[in-house]
Amino acid sequence: MRAKTDMDTGLEIGVLVYPDAQRAAVHGLTDLFTVANQVACELGDGKLLPIRISHWQLDQTGELCEVYDSLPGVRHDLKVLVVPPSLGPAPAPALLERHRAHLCQWHARGTVLASVCIGVFFIAASGLLDGRSASTHWNYAQTLAERYPQVRADASVALLDDGDIMTSAGLMAWTELGLRLLERFLGATLARETARYLAVDPVPTPLPGALFAPRLDHGDEAVLKVQHWLQGSGAREANLASMAGCAGLEERTFLRRFRAATGLRPTQYCQQVRVGRACRLLEFTRRSVDQIAWGVGYQDPSAFRKVFQRVTGLTPSDYRRRFAVVA
Repeated sequence: MRAKTDMDTGLEIGVLVYPDAQRAAVHGLTDLFTVANQVACELGDGKLLPIRISHWQLDQTGELCEVYDSLPGVRHDLKVLVVPPSLGPAPAPALLERHRAHLCQWHARGTVLASVCIGVFFIAASGLLDGRSASTHWNYAQTLAERYPQVRADASVALLDDGDIMTSAGLMAWTELGLRLLERFLGATLARETARYLAVDPVPTPLPGALFAPRLDHGDEAVLKVQHWLQGSGAREANLASMAGCAGLEERTFLRRFRAATGLRPTQYCQQVRVGRACRLLEFTRRSVDQIAWGVGYQDPSAFRKVFQRVTGLTPSDYRRRFAVVA
């Protein structure tokens, strides 16, 4: 990736272009974010920098290079990389291997990886989804589980936002994913007005705590390493000593740097991760509240209930009554 100038470009969203990638999704996402820029101007938000859209493709030497850039001449600062779907079969292992190192490098820098439908195979092949849940099209869920048994394939969740990785199920889910990215990074108003302009259904705004969107672009590699570990493990076994050890820092130094980077104390961060996982279990499973509390790392279900209500404003039972997908 070639260096560019240091001008601040705001939100840059990249789209990975690979053989057999669905062109409708590649260009549709580009159009969606272009419309969002127009809507932002109409809303009169002079503080909002334009969303930058870039497309990335492997060249003949195996390097990942830009093949389209809506703001050329400026240093890249990729906040999100979207892997679109394909109209073909599940990607071949050799193709996935050629992209693996690049995805790992971007993820390690704080870029959110997002996939649509079988685009999830690219992220799964990188190993970044090991031990985690991932959404994909129902037709490919079994193949994903067979190829990558350490990934919990789940076709029942249309869009799974897990902080540093987002996966979506449907072949046309790129619209919903694009709107969710707008909401997450630029606010619900812009997402809603962009959906209205495009005449598509808006993405429901989640309750506070139901979707945790951690800051990943702070540049502190030691803290980012801990954040990836917490997202991958669900923060179930996390404590100050283990987090500081993961970062390779003395505990007091870790506390200071973690809060400076994320805006949260480590305990608050872990609570957000756990409550977000609990929300998903309340929506999509029939497990009891006590079982969910134990599953996300709370030995005392009453303590879990207090934390859950403080973060979301609802008790776990009330949350399930309002948002459960499983009857």
